[in-house]
Amino acid sequence: MTESALVDVDWLFRHLADENLVVLDASVPPVVPGFASYNSENKFAAIAGARRFDYNQQVCKPNTALPHMMPSAALFQEKVQALGINNEDTLVVYDDVGLYASPRAWWMFKAMGHENVFVLDGGLPAWLADSYPVTDTLADAPGPGNFAANEQEGLFCDSEMVLAAIDDKQKQIIDARSAGRFAGTAPEPRPGVRGGHMPSARNLPFPDVLEEGRLRPPEELRRLFLERATPEQQVITSCGSGITACVLTLAAWELGYRNLSVYDGSWAEWGAPSHLPVVS
Repeated sequence: MTESALVDVDWLFRHLADENLVVLDASVPPVVPGFASYNSENKFAAIAGARRFDYNQQVCKPNTALPHMMPSAALFQEKVQALGINNEDTLVVYDDVGLYASPRAWWMFKAMGHENVFVLDGGLPAWLADSYPVTDTLADAPGPGNFAANEQEGLFCDSEMVLAAIDDKQKQIIDARSAGRFAGTAPEPRPGVRGGHMPSARNLPFPDVLEEGRLRPPEELRRLFLERATPEQQVITSCGSGITACVLTLAAWELGYRNLSVYDGSWAEWGAPSHLPVVS
């Protein structure tokens, strides 16, 4: 079995005071039916010492109509240094849904060359369920860090790369949206976006790889993925806006898939009126 990108709440509790361990809250309010944030206007909890990693509004590409697009290496480095993160730090990212937004934060750090980054399986809900310590505020950065971004080619891809993958048998696009949205029978949440999917894409709704906010056991994940792609293929994941695609990427990583890419623009870009082909 491959080296896991996950840590559980027991591990994190035991290592919370370790030097060079940094916990990051990467929560993004969910837009998917059936998923809800623990934190709301009436309550807030954070794992003790956690800092905010906001890729929805801060660590993202500016001046684009598409949501939370991956920023340049220079901007990513600037924002991450401001969080007090160093090259030697071990990072644990979590979100307040369970496993929803945190896998994208994990993949962003991987894409910028930081290997020592992990996802908290079950997120804040699992932490709370075991009565581990929380605070009502997020921690400030202790000072600027020395994080140096080293962008890795291909971990995120654009529409032209996806277009080229449609007829390439060595590549497989997997769409994390619901079956209804994939088939074009359920409405898209963004106005003006077309229904349907990319030609040759296969559907794996991201909730199917989860069980109570955690990844399903490897044998269940393996069945789901082998029905859609082999470990020898490059797997390109897509979703509505590039968040839940990373849940599938995390699941594939846990199975040993290593030729992985996330379509950053996802359906927010592909489904917009354009020359890009859509089938249903």
